[in-house]
Amino acid sequence: MSTELATYLSRYMPITDELADVLAKSSFVQSYPRATVLLREGERAEKGYFILKGCIRSYILKNGEDKTIEFFIEEESVLPLGLGKDVPSEHFLECLEDTVAVVSTPDQEERTLAEYPQLKTVCLAMTEIMAEKLQVSLARYRTSTPEERYLDLVEKRPDLLQRIPQYQIASYLGVQPESLSRIRKRLSRPTEKK
Repeated sequence: MSTELATYLSRYMPITDELADVLAKSSFVQSYPRATVLLREGERAEKGYFILKGCIRSYILKNGEDKTIEFFIEEESVLPLGLGKDVPSEHFLECLEDTVAVVSTPDQEERTLAEYPQLKTVCLAMTEIMAEKLQVSLARYRTSTPEERYLDLVEKRPDLLQRIPQYQIASYLGVQPESLSRIRKRLSRPTEKK
């Protein structure tokens, strides 16, 4: 299974036989069945994830209501808030699909990067991409209506609409499921010609 990690990394850097062998024997790549809760509110976030296959949802419970923060799919990193710090998590991480992910602790990452410094380039590039995506996503969310957020999702992440239950999509957009149904219905109507 760890060959998936070597295959992914080989798109960004040459992988020596030694490194490929280390990756193949490592326990970095883990599989989780659908509905596995990787992190619960109140637990300490000790692991980060890089998804090779599947989908993970981050959410909080606020006043008894489930609020989706983000969906993470293939080739995206999931770094829980407070990772490696001695603070209780304020959110949950749940596998929405059977998921295969690279799993590591901050200490494991540090040791691996010290032993294989060529991996730093890939990690830095991924960090920059992730930071930019988060900034754009936050700015867009704060300045848009629910309908604009839905249209943005349709344009930029259409696969999520097929993979994620509609009530979780509604939560992610900051609306009730009924409101999402109305938005979808309104947008599906043909525009009238004047």
